[in-house]
Amino acid sequence: MDEGPLWWPVQRLVEAYSSGSLSPVEVSELAQARLAQVNPTLHAFVLATPELAHRQAVAAEAAYRNGSAGPLAGVPVSIKDVFHIKGHVTTLGSLAHANDVARHDSGAVRRMLRAGAVVVGKTNVSEFCQSATTDNLLGPDTSNPYDPSRTAGGSSGGAAAAVASGTCTLGLGSDGGGSIRIPASFCGLVGFKPTYGTIADHGGFRAFSPFISVGPLARTAADSRRLHSVLSANGTGAPDTPDDLSPRRVAWCPKPEGRPIDADVGDVLAAAVRRLAACGHEVSSVDLDFGGWEEIFGPLVLAEEGERRGHLLRGPHELTWYQKRSLMAAEQLDPGVLAAARFALAQYRKRVDRYFSSYDVIATPATATTAFELGSRPTTIAGEPVGRLWGAFPFAAPFNVSGHPAVVLPAGFANGLPVAIQLVGRYGGDTELLSLVEQLEAELDLRPFARLSPRL
Repeated sequence: MDEGPLWWPVQRLVEAYSSGSLSPVEVSELAQARLAQVNPTLHAFVLATPELAHRQAVAAEAAYRNGSAGPLAGVPVSIKDVFHIKGHVTTLGSLAHANDVARHDSGAVRRMLRAGAVVVGKTNVSEFCQSATTDNLLGPDTSNPYDPSRTAGGSSGGAAAAVASGTCTLGLGSDGGGSIRIPASFCGLVGFKPTYGTIADHGGFRAFSPFISVGPLARTAADSRRLHSVLSANGTGAPDTPDDLSPRRVAWCPKPEGRPIDADVGDVLAAAVRRLAACGHEVSSVDLDFGGWEEIFGPLVLAEEGERRGHLLRGPHELTWYQKRSLMAAEQLDPGVLAAARFALAQYRKRVDRYFSSYDVIATPATATTAFELGSRPTTIAGEPVGRLWGAFPFAAPFNVSGHPAVVLPAGFANGLPVAIQLVGRYGGDTELLSLVEQLEAELDLRPFARLSPRL
């Protein structure tokens, strides 16, 4: 694989720009060329923004010359197509918004632009983020860079495929039920869901409001830390530095709620957990109770969809089958079930938070399988029947419901496809969690992107 600047970590790019040995304009042009090369196969982008990127790259080059460069100056990024960029279409993955031009930048985008980021384009998303695979009626499904016959996951699947295939260094995503972590797991990336409520997106798209977090998709923990710092500090703060890690108490939950996982995935994760213990951490294999999240998550998501988008059932635009099903279910939602979910949310958060009196970190599988074929979902895993909705990825949403920060990290491969581990931290312990992830990343010493599909 070409080890050119599109594959470099942020710090190396910034150092090259600062020394004048590399031009942000040059890297911007490389990114557009790479996008044109891979997008016909991956369908990661719904919109390339070469004119915008060129203007931003020119500005970044000038900022390095005059000493005003921000922490992301000249760094190529992608923006999930639920975030607004002024003057550009925001489709939300839906025919109903296919021609909607944004009148403003949403809050997360404003922070990234103030930090000097260069926007390569907008990435594909499932309709209104309502699917954990990236398929909609605007065009083909987003494919996985390791095997384009397989899914990239969703709903930030376009963002994951973009970063993993080398069109950009960082991707901006959002995670309401695993929408950053699922595609990061399938595509060999670090995917970070910050603590709920810590990063605002003023003026942005609204869905999964009780659970959603804005966050980064990146190739390394350090790059994830850099973008998280920008998102959480209004684009003006210096990147956080790793914490000194004393031994942590880690609760390893190999099969949360007794859910099945593929044997090959389990083997990779068991090896990763051994490496975590080798770092000096106290790892205990335990069975913590995360049950009850579905009864909270489903009603609250459906209620918001019905309120915000129920009118689309009677509109002129065709909807995906999954969005139509969600809106029809919202119309039938029992008010008593909704009230019970609202009450149970606070109780669930307290219950999961109590585990952190005994443990510093919770570790789980990121997904139950590796990326599966486009247009299909597994109906059995490890010989056990599973539901279509959550069967392949039941381990992410509990921590949207609980609100805790959660990161997935590439841990190895099964049959040539990435496998990831999920690490969950205390409320507000985002930077400490990223430090642990960075330590484990160094211990595992993986180079996932050397295994991309030969077609790319």
